[in-house]
Amino acid sequence: MQSVRGEGTRCAHADEYAPALTDAMDRIRDKGVLEQLLLVADVRGLPAALIGGWRIQSMTKILLVEDNEMNRDMLSRRLQKNGYEVVLAIDGEEGMAKAHSELPALILMDMSLPGIDGWEATRRLKAAPQSQKIPVIALTAHAMTDDRDKALAAGCDDFDTKPVELSRLLSKIQALLGRHAAS
Repeated sequence: MQSVRGEGTRCAHADEYAPALTDAMDRIRDKGVLEQLLLVADVRGLPAALIGGWRIQSMTKILLVEDNEMNRDMLSRRLQKNGYEVVLAIDGEEGMAKAHSELPALILMDMSLPGIDGWEATRRLKAAPQSQKIPVIALTAHAMTDDRDKALAAGCDDFDTKPVELSRLLSKIQALLGRHAAS
């Protein structure tokens, strides 16, 4: 046996059991048990679950609607490192389409978008039955109280300022996902 911090314990005979474990994992996936285990991990705010020695990333999907390529790349990579699946959209129209086709658990919406801006995209998403319950966090460089009120009035569930402080944003994401799972 060998233990490595953060990776778990490995048995010297693990190679002998790998085919059986892979088969068992496939059967678990087929029965939907894996999705249920990952949902429990997500609700508890865990970025991943360790099941039978296999590290399985959570599948919580976040839609990031951001037109700035550098912001989009930086934030999507940081979210992925924290165990989230990230779907990207570059404007309000694409964001609305992907919200309806991908049905993410949460949307991070830049409010200053070309074409249909984040305010209007959020209003439309909250008016549509298939997307009205998806939590939306407004992302904006505007940090005035009026901007927060305007975002909440448009239907956003929370508000965060740019530049994004990741720990603060992750706390907001986890709080909204926990609230959404409880309802």
